[in-house]
Amino acid sequence: MGVYLNPGNDNFKMVCRSEIYVDKTELIHQTNKMLNTQQRYICISRPRRFGKSMAAYMLAAYYGKDCDSSELFTPYKIAKAEDYRKHLNQYNVILLNIQDFLSVTGSVAEMISFLQKRVIRELKRKYPEVLEQDEDILSLALEDLYSETGEGFIFIIDEWDCILRDKQYSADDQKKYLDFLRNLLKDKVYVSLAYMTGILPIKKYGTHSALNMFAEYSMTEPFEYAEFIGFTESEVKNLCEKYHADYDMMKSWYDGLKDSIVKMLAGEQVIINPERFQNDMTTFTSKDDVLTLLVHLGYLAFDREKSAVFIPNAEIRGEFHNAIMGEHWKDVIEALEQSDRICGQHGMRNQKLWKTFLISYTARTPPS
Repeated sequence: MGVYLNPGNDNFKMVCRSEIYVDKTELIHQTNKMLNTQQRYICISRPRRFGKSMAAYMLAAYYGKDCDSSELFTPYKIAKAEDYRKHLNQYNVILLNIQDFLSVTGSVAEMISFLQKRVIRELKRKYPEVLEQDEDILSLALEDLYSETGEGFIFIIDEWDCILRDKQYSADDQKKYLDFLRNLLKDKVYVSLAYMTGILPIKKYGTHSALNMFAEYSMTEPFEYAEFIGFTESEVKNLCEKYHADYDMMKSWYDGLKDSIVKMLAGEQVIINPERFQNDMTTFTSKDDVLTLLVHLGYLAFDREKSAVFIPNAEIRGEFHNAIMGEHWKDVIEALEQSDRICGQHGMRNQKLWKTFLISYTARTPPS
């Protein structure tokens, strides 16, 4: 086993041994459908702590050669799928965390060179009779290997967008990086599957179309991948039962956050306690922590005298409105649209009265 080439299943074993583990192995059934097809390019974007790296370890453990993961996966849902045995430990997997490479190099160009050097070194160890000793371009090395062996590769790339999220890198650096990924992956016959994870969708990065071969599954458009990244409501209920947590309390916390958003969309301020915020993007013990983080990120304004948050301008108000355009917020959307209609019919004089009613109604009847 290597570090990047067929890294084995130890990481996923540790995940499975953890105190809290929710079976997400049915994701494998979805990716199996895409193997060696035109749809073999998948990009999953989710916030931090949504299990993206866990899924990467799981896929590497399932597909990767040089290890036997049959016993590891036997207790889980994927073991019941018809195609489970067909693809189990049958592929060369290249697992890359771009943040790791970036953290030990000084520039994008150096990072790309270092990444290629490390992966090619492992390829030469596995296939010493195929690769030239002076080969330093990863895509050419993979083409040579595929030509000689006919074996495809599965690419699993975690934190692929870290360069594009870091403002210290210029547009030229970003383009250089995107071009590297395009040249490595796009239309390459040696790619059996390319699975990338990041925080933001590809389409957010200007007009550069280097990675337009990827199908994107984001927070707003998760489609069939929705249940595999993050927790579903039924999974939360099961976890609450297992760890003796009050599900209704958890739900009221979540619905309370929704009520606060509705109030701010209605032009109101929401009182919060910002003192308990832990100054990170992972530790949240109340809706106040979430709203405090949004203040620090610039999405909400803070009235220090009142200790209250509010949406600062029409542009951000529009972004909040766009963010809740989904099935779970249907009641909120309908109420807001009704508010706009009534305000239009009866003028601004009745606006405050109507929105006060809207807020109180929503508090009594949390959005479904």
